[in-house]
Amino acid sequence: MRLDKYITTCLDVSRKEIKRQIKDGRVTVNGEICTDSGANVAETDAVTLDGERLLYNKYIYLMLNKPAGYVSAVRDRNYPPVTDLVPPEYAHYGVYPAGRLDRMTEGLLLLTNDGDFAHRLTSPNKNVYKRYFARLDAPMEESDIDAFAAGMELKDFTAKPARLEITDDPTEVYIEIAEGKFHQVRRMCARLGKNVLYLKRVKIGALTLDPSLELGHVKMLTEQDIKKAFSN
Repeated sequence: MRLDKYITTCLDVSRKEIKRQIKDGRVTVNGEICTDSGANVAETDAVTLDGERLLYNKYIYLMLNKPAGYVSAVRDRNYPPVTDLVPPEYAHYGVYPAGRLDRMTEGLLLLTNDGDFAHRLTSPNKNVYKRYFARLDAPMEESDIDAFAAGMELKDFTAKPARLEITDDPTEVYIEIAEGKFHQVRRMCARLGKNVLYLKRVKIGALTLDPSLELGHVKMLTEQDIKKAFSN
């Protein structure tokens, strides 16, 4: 790819500014100063700006601890989108939510610019289970565990077998579902006569929400983290 494009992929800087920096001799490619903005470079080349190595990532994967009040979208007319929470050093990658959480649900949401990753993560055929913590207005009962496990008829679809774990306080439960349809957890609970008062996603596959990640903050995922998202 062109050298100027390589650098703008790494940095939140305009193409015009990058061209000026290249022309001024501030950029090296594999140890040699390069003043040609259109020079062809590979993803594996060592490119530096002012002596600092630039790390090229074609795709990036972010963990967001989503706060309530934000919608899982890139833009929205009525509410702030989760992409407003992405800091400048990542925003220029054009990330978007891989899946969704409804506006009032908190917790684990992944953002990426990798369409294949997003598709694999959200496809019901992949059976990637998502784990939620829910606080209810009425206690769950042992019979409700079987109702979740049997698959549940909802108005527009039949939910796959899901997992219900009741804590010592039966109004606080963990629920794992494979699909992630709109308001699915809330609708499944309502089907059993319980309303969700608070909902937080805590896990996707084997990838757990980092407990040190504050609400509204993001962190870059490692390759190991990405693999965990597809392990149940």
